[in-house]
Amino acid sequence: MSPVSLVFGAQEKCRDCIGLVDLQASTAEVQVGPMRLTQYPIQVLLIFAKEDNQSNGFWWACDRAGYRCNVAWTLESALECFLDKHQEIIVIDHRNSKYFDAEDICRSIRATELSEHTVILAVVPRTTADQEETSVLPLLDAGFDRQFMENSSVTACYNELVQIEHGEVRSQFKLRACNAVFTALDHCQEAVEITSEDHVIQYVNPAFERMMGYCKGELIGKELTELPKSDKNSADLLDNINTFIKKGKEWQGVYYARRKSGDSIQQHVKITPVVGQGGKIRHFVSLKRLHCTNENNKQLYKSHREDKNTGDNSQSESGSYKCKNRRKDSVDVKSITSQSSDAPSLQTRRYSSMARIHSMTIEAPITKVINIINAAQENSPITVAEALDRVLEILRTTELYSPQLGTKDEDPHTSDLVGGLMNDGLRRLSGNEYVFSKNMNLSHTHLPVPNTINDVPPCIAQLLDNEESWDFNIFELEAVTNKRPLVYLGLKVFARFGVSEFLNCSEATLRAWLQVIEANYHSSNSYHNSTHAADVLHATAFFLGKERVKGSLDHLDEVAALIAATIHDVDHPGRTNSFLCNAGSELAVLYNDTAVLESHHTALAFQLTTKDSKYNIFKNIDRNRYRTLRQAIIDMVLATEMTKHFEHVNKFVNSINKPMASEETSPRSEGSETECTANIKNFPDNQTLIKRMMIKCADVANPCRPLELCIEWAGRISEEYFAQTDEEKRQGLPVVMPVFDRNTCSIPKSQISFIDYFITDMFDAWDAFAHLPVLMQHLANNYKHWKTLDDLKCKSLRLPTENNN
Repeated sequence: MSPVSLVFGAQEKCRDCIGLVDLQASTAEVQVGPMRLTQYPIQVLLIFAKEDNQSNGFWWACDRAGYRCNVAWTLESALECFLDKHQEIIVIDHRNSKYFDAEDICRSIRATELSEHTVILAVVPRTTADQEETSVLPLLDAGFDRQFMENSSVTACYNELVQIEHGEVRSQFKLRACNAVFTALDHCQEAVEITSEDHVIQYVNPAFERMMGYCKGELIGKELTELPKSDKNSADLLDNINTFIKKGKEWQGVYYARRKSGDSIQQHVKITPVVGQGGKIRHFVSLKRLHCTNENNKQLYKSHREDKNTGDNSQSESGSYKCKNRRKDSVDVKSITSQSSDAPSLQTRRYSSMARIHSMTIEAPITKVINIINAAQENSPITVAEALDRVLEILRTTELYSPQLGTKDEDPHTSDLVGGLMNDGLRRLSGNEYVFSKNMNLSHTHLPVPNTINDVPPCIAQLLDNEESWDFNIFELEAVTNKRPLVYLGLKVFARFGVSEFLNCSEATLRAWLQVIEANYHSSNSYHNSTHAADVLHATAFFLGKERVKGSLDHLDEVAALIAATIHDVDHPGRTNSFLCNAGSELAVLYNDTAVLESHHTALAFQLTTKDSKYNIFKNIDRNRYRTLRQAIIDMVLATEMTKHFEHVNKFVNSINKPMASEETSPRSEGSETECTANIKNFPDNQTLIKRMMIKCADVANPCRPLELCIEWAGRISEEYFAQTDEEKRQGLPVVMPVFDRNTCSIPKSQISFIDYFITDMFDAWDAFAHLPVLMQHLANNYKHWKTLDDLKCKSLRLPTENNN
């Protein structure tokens, strides 16, 4: 007796063979993008008119593969079984129409909604050599997915089923999982629009319908160009967007859209290209949310706000009385307006204006935070409410990121450093002007400039062999190049990072550019000269070589960082921003006392670069790439301005360090390094934070250099500050950093204060990201050196015994 007969007998209804094959059944893990799915054992339905070798072949094949198998002998039992079990594969006997119509059975199954993800196989009779093979089209029209030429071999049946599982069934399983994604999209609060590569709308979610006033049927299948456009967008905005997304880059920004009613609304839009088969862009996904309040936006929120206000009125009013006794500065606008109905009309209008302001939807993040705290106070105990009052007082200040020092007597070194580096210096005395001349000479000495990197003199080339090491001695390079280290180091570093190739400029152009930039650094400055620029360039290149930094940035970011490091202090006068503002310098007037030097460095660098073709390194790149590169360079140079120091560091810690730390400590942290850098690359804002932090650390990395280099830099910066104090006293200007008096200053104390206040936290954060054990070890050693000197009341750079040696 055959196995089918043994199990099913002769009854004409579906029989379940699961007990015979369950021992081999197992689940499989399937990955669909970031989703991990569990695929349970495949279920197969065999529909045959009668038991024969072919039905037995498929039955044993299911047994071998570990599939759950059912057999049905009639249309009715087949439908009943399918509606109950929802099999992934159905095999229908199409060899003989005498017993039942296979195509009719297939159509009946396809008529059910459950069959969308089911693969249906037709078993067709074998053709003889003289017979012409029939077309497969009638089978496809009936709803079959593929045909199987009659073959009762268990291996042939097994191979067919396994191929179907790993092909169509696996694909259908993944498609079925998409239902969960579409459900999430349908309930998402952000408006979502998906288009084809040709910008034909393929999907919009309900939030999009509500925002734009269209229903789905009016949009699906239409090209974006067919929809009305707002005339409030700038002329080149669409070109800019298309340039980004055609290159596979994500674009985000503010865009005006026109609703079906004709109103224009301002949206924050993020458009992400989705790459599919062949590495080509197959879809564009747009996320849209209201950007700011205007009349159209108010209409969108009107019904929601009315409902909310109606339900919350009584609670708000009663809560306001509770809160009045606890919060001296808190007033409930609703209570005021209701109590003042008998007041004069002017007063009523004033309260009405306050009420409108209270309900406005323009909210910056800090406003939202304050509103949440206000709401939390309503039902809080008095002690909690008072504590939250203090929180609100802090949040309403402008310097949220700047630590507050104690009294000036506690640490004058720190206080003076902060005052000199972080204040805008608006203590100007009238009539004083400070103007410095620009050094436009293209050569400091008669040392021959190399034609190429290979023409570098041997003594310089030997030094540069070690430029990839953190302990590279920039002062030795300064000496052998006669104070022109920037050209030589720049040629070597730029060649290593392929800058000429990226900019499509010749090495001669790059060399000429480095010359003109270095010529505009003041060699008379003890600190802010081209040696400092070369040192910052070296540090930047070192950081760019670290794996996590390299994996987080694009080639454009690397080129921008190296250029920014090169130009970041060009034409520095050896005086601080505070000094220039107090002195009423031309630059301070030009830049409105805001980031004066940093603005000047970038502006002059681009002026010098673009005024002559022979050293215009940007002349061969297209406009959009130039604008992106220029913006990145400007942003990095401006980040070196110290008034925003703590803002940059805190943003880096909160946006980069903390998310990374939580990923690394999560149970599923395998591969998190790659995922982390990939996530950073997906968010340009994070890349910007990394570039800012990198150049900031490179700019003030002196305390992290080997001790001898650290000591030399400390002496140079102190001398420059001493010279500024001397000049302030001569000109009768406010002394920005009184502690830097050459007769009384303790250099070790100033270094300790600088490290404690600016360096430690910043390099801890940078080390946590880039992994820099050598730097952190140098920092610890150098700090110990300065503490030893300070403990011994020594004000110089070294102990007297060291000086004698």
